[in-house]
Amino acid sequence: MADWKLTIRDGSDVSRFRFDDLDAALDAARAGIEQVIDRPPLGTTKAIRDYEPAKLVKARIEISGKGLFSPPTAGVDVRGDNSLAGYTGGVSRKPIKGNTAAQVVEAMRETLSR
Repeated sequence: MADWKLTIRDGSDVSRFRFDDLDAALDAARAGIEQVIDRPPLGTTKAIRDYEPAKLVKARIEISGKGLFSPPTAGVDVRGDNSLAGYTGGVSRKPIKGNTAAQVVEAMRETLSR
């Protein structure tokens, strides 16, 4: 049975993958991040107010492990301006450092391998 679950939420599309190995899950996450970043940035969204691209989430890529209570979880939000915001934790999130896909994936590796 797979130990790691990768969820990619790209706009309204959701894809889920399972991996036995953390490295394989992280490689797939990095490929997903790079695929989203390769697309052009989003524009400003107008609703009741204007939302700048840096305030919008273009895609969310998250890896979680096994566990009933508080499984190890880390991910990254690709913002509308193609910047990255890495995090750890499922419900209560804490930021992790990294400005590039490689840096964020390495921070995710450190968090998930504990």
